[in-house]
Amino acid sequence: MYLSKSFIPILKNNPSEAKIKSHQLMLRVGMIKQSSAGIYSWLPLGFKVMKKIEQIVREEQNRIGVQEILMPTIQSSEIWKESGRYEDYGEEMLRIKDRQNREMLYGPTNEELVTDIFRASVKSYKSLPQLLYHIQWKFRDEVRPRFGIMRGREFYMKDAYSFDISDEEAFFSYNKFFLSYLRTFKRLDLTAIPMAADTGPIGGNLSHEFIILADTGESKIFTDKRIFELDSDGTNVDKEALKDLRKKYEKFYAVTDEKFNEKEFEEKVSQENRLITKGIEVGHIFYFGDKYSKPMGASVDLPGGKKDFVKMGSYGIGVSRLVGAIIEAKYDEKSEIMKWPISVAPYEVSIIPMINKNDQSALEKAVNISKELMVNNIVSIIDDTEENFSSKMRKMNLIGSPFQIIIGKQTDADLVEFKETGNEAKKIKLEEAIKIIKEQKVSN
Repeated sequence: MYLSKSFIPILKNNPSEAKIKSHQLMLRVGMIKQSSAGIYSWLPLGFKVMKKIEQIVREEQNRIGVQEILMPTIQSSEIWKESGRYEDYGEEMLRIKDRQNREMLYGPTNEELVTDIFRASVKSYKSLPQLLYHIQWKFRDEVRPRFGIMRGREFYMKDAYSFDISDEEAFFSYNKFFLSYLRTFKRLDLTAIPMAADTGPIGGNLSHEFIILADTGESKIFTDKRIFELDSDGTNVDKEALKDLRKKYEKFYAVTDEKFNEKEFEEKVSQENRLITKGIEVGHIFYFGDKYSKPMGASVDLPGGKKDFVKMGSYGIGVSRLVGAIIEAKYDEKSEIMKWPISVAPYEVSIIPMINKNDQSALEKAVNISKELMVNNIVSIIDDTEENFSSKMRKMNLIGSPFQIIIGKQTDADLVEFKETGNEAKKIKLEEAIKIIKEQKVSN
């Protein structure tokens, strides 16, 4: 891909309306364009990143046996009235009427709709558990949309739902998602800590938010620093292993401000291990039992002829929000360098040849390198403009490929100037550079 032919409308300076790193970078490098307050068009660079995040989320959901469906964005108000949430949800819900004067709404979440789907199809306990997810646009009419896609009105989200016969089985499902989220965020090169959280309008009495540390976060968090030393590697998806995993994390005090208890914090966490800071919520899981199944009549036949309402949980990840969260975690605002994790980078390598009208040899070499990278399943972008070196580097540092290859007049015939973005360059053979890139891809 040539930079000159790419739709990447880079701005020279940060837009004045953007107050946080992610909003600044996404506007400046042309990842998004505002359509109206809190609503954005996703341009090629931003869309590439978001779709890669979506695929990782999908793979980790599939890995624990969740089945993908797709529910519509527009829902009938009737099922929300059944659950009792239609009037309770508040003005964040966008309510509309169709030409038949039927009350409809743009879904802010899908507990009611998925319960309606389940109750129409599953009648026996023998069909349980059922784990379903979809990835779809949502809309919440925020009073003050701000911070770009971090607090927008329209957002792209993965939400999953579990249906079980008992609390014990439901906790097993809950713990599967607990593990899945830890694995998902690790693949995104994010340290996301599960924290006991308020259930809010979703309801229930068990909930964890997955939080990454960031000064620009809206969530205030109180935690034990030792929780950052934990790792979920090697955990099997069986009841006892998953139970132990959650206990391992819950051993350390970690809560959002809604759940904070100063006395408990001081009793459980020594002075040197206390951390009070801000964070960004990137995932949220809930267990709410029969909160929706009971009023909506989602029951199954049990052995002996009795019926019981299924036990449910819901599990959300903000896919579009994660684009901003990764920027908040990785973008060096002072040096204006972004380095995407290779798992979600729009381009894995930026090739920067020094070009002038009278000598196209560097560009020819760049094209040949790009072809070789393509053979090795490595995606690259070539800056084929005739700008000066510092200008090229500024642009490519903003685009944020994890690796850069620089081709100058003095570049040796069989060597390339290779660097990890933000680090010093070194002259190595292209085969060695390819090996380094592949090793990092495998580790992610």
